[in-house]
Amino acid sequence: MPVFKSIEWLDEQQCVRLLDQKVLPHDELYVDCSSVDEVARAIDDMTVRGAPAIGVAAAYGLAIAAIRAAGDVAAAVASAADSLRTVRPTAVNLMWAIDEAQRRIAARSPPSDESYRQAVLAIAHELAEEDVATNLAIADAAAQLFGDRTSVIHHCNTGSIATIDYGTALGTIRLATERGKSVFVYVGETRPRLQGARLTCWDLQKLGVPHRLIVDGASGHVMRDKGVDFCIVGCDRVAANGDVANKIGTFNLAIAAKYNNVPFYVAAPMSTIDRSTPSGADIEIEERDADEVGAIDGQPVTPPGIDVYNPAFDVTPAELITGIITEKGIVRPPYSRNLSELWDS
Repeated sequence: MPVFKSIEWLDEQQCVRLLDQKVLPHDELYVDCSSVDEVARAIDDMTVRGAPAIGVAAAYGLAIAAIRAAGDVAAAVASAADSLRTVRPTAVNLMWAIDEAQRRIAARSPPSDESYRQAVLAIAHELAEEDVATNLAIADAAAQLFGDRTSVIHHCNTGSIATIDYGTALGTIRLATERGKSVFVYVGETRPRLQGARLTCWDLQKLGVPHRLIVDGASGHVMRDKGVDFCIVGCDRVAANGDVANKIGTFNLAIAAKYNNVPFYVAAPMSTIDRSTPSGADIEIEERDADEVGAIDGQPVTPPGIDVYNPAFDVTPAELITGIITEKGIVRPPYSRNLSELWDS
């Protein structure tokens, strides 16, 4: 198991401690958030990132709001929920975790301010523990995809630091390795923030999984000339029709996989499937600061004053996806029907 924790509640300080993903892999630093504003800032600036991780971080943000409330605790939590849910619009886990926490609070109907505080914190702990169980179930469902020797391409970062522990897409690789399978990973660098180069390589080094870093544009060449059994990525939202929003560059990878007849899988907890969003065309795509593209580690790489379009995500159409791996099993086309049936199972 990793010696680090992506998210940890500190009882004595009554705050949430986050592994600062901005400074990895060179430094392993932690940020303590004692207010809702600090949690929101950490989510926004990607101190904490990964759809499951930001959802749980937001749940702890609600706990902080309850603990710090000087007056009406329920009103303070409701205000914090409204603030946190707008920070990153594409990742549905953020909204899901807030909605789920509020649903569970309402179901418990705490009779006093103190019991309300205890309930909100207990629910945040529950969501954290459930994330680990979900990741293990996803990894177990994916076990059938791994032979004795398997080569895969992975995009962005979906490991222990993008979740509470284990990971989604990288969690499948981790479990396969722990079960004695030989897995080799081609790691896409994942421009512009280099989550693959900085974080996935760090993750895989920690786990002792053999891997090789490639630039994003090399994926088609690698599939054609190096031999790849399948691609596997995580996601930030799955629409009802099976379209998937994930880190920018996922769509390109899926197109290259289709051309090279390489299966393309998405690892997605059920909480990432958004039945209220009919298709990928209905997903709001977050646009981030131009400096993420125009500079690397603060060093400019472009001429001054150029225009930059920096979408954080793209949408991969369902027809390019071989299967969506959930904690309930692998869903295959037709997604509109099969995702709906999965929800009702």
